[in-house]
Amino acid sequence: MGANLFIVGFLLMLAGGICQGIFSFPLKYTSKWEWENTWGAGSLMALLLIPWPLALFTIPGLGEVYASVSPGTIVLALLFGAGWGIGGIFFGKGLKTIGFSIGLALIFGIVSIGGSLIPLAMNHPESFLELPGLVLLSGIVVMIAGLTISAKAGLLKERDQQINAKGKIAGNSRGSFRIGLIFCVLAGLLSSLVNFGFIFGTSLSEAAVSMGTTPANAGNAILALVFTSNFVVNLGFCIYLLIKNKTFVRFTAKGTGKYWLMTMAMGILWTEGIVIYGMGTTMIGELGAYLGFPVLMVVAIITGNIFGAVTGEWKGVSSGPKKLMDLGIIVLVLAIIIMGLSMNLA
Repeated sequence: MGANLFIVGFLLMLAGGICQGIFSFPLKYTSKWEWENTWGAGSLMALLLIPWPLALFTIPGLGEVYASVSPGTIVLALLFGAGWGIGGIFFGKGLKTIGFSIGLALIFGIVSIGGSLIPLAMNHPESFLELPGLVLLSGIVVMIAGLTISAKAGLLKERDQQINAKGKIAGNSRGSFRIGLIFCVLAGLLSSLVNFGFIFGTSLSEAAVSMGTTPANAGNAILALVFTSNFVVNLGFCIYLLIKNKTFVRFTAKGTGKYWLMTMAMGILWTEGIVIYGMGTTMIGELGAYLGFPVLMVVAIITGNIFGAVTGEWKGVSSGPKKLMDLGIIVLVLAIIIMGLSMNLA
């Protein structure tokens, strides 16, 4: 039974990573909307319309669950969600500036390290002296190697596209590559706080289980809080930009009806990726959220790179950068295997 739970939990993590890798692609196909239109609508779908109905439907006595834990636990979940929300703002800006392939690699790489190793060192430092922790560290090293290769491939891709466009980076009209890198680093550091919400909100999921919630759904009590504060941050910033740039009218522009469907898909994929991941961590066990987070991020990186290639991000690029990116993906797959072994050993 334990082996079956591990397999199901690991597969759920993989599925969550796929959702995280593709959710932001509607940003590429909403050209009549500005960033604040697409990100604001997607945030509305992702952060308000899904988490609370899901929590109310899957957790009996949700109000009693919140009343049974310390106020500090609630506040922490909200603060981590707000930090994640700020990271989400930089996430969207970073991808818009430097492209999806290298942007996702940088952001999710930083997120995986910050959301896994830091809380593990804080709560279970002894794990680094045990076999599962050592295997996880080796997987992180392999992941960093894969990210380095992918980032190099992305830089070579940008060089080729600059040459092809005679000095203008193809598809990059919203700032310099250097600014985009800064956005991505900030996005990675702040977005890792979503996993802090899972780790430091365990008393919420434990309370939900004690009141009859299945372990797979217990994390929804945490997510409802984390997503809500995330939504408040994102919505507030988007409203500010909509007013400043006078882009509210873009919502009703001719030919943008399908954009609402795209942002709905964006919101569902974003939210469900985290929800599915949360279900997987509870099935893995106590260290699931620590050891599984890098797997989620690496799968998202691989998925994002594949979709980036399919949607034409590598058009006009020579074979050298493409082969280098293929090598990066192979190394990242190896990292997933190693980190999966770490979870199995734990």
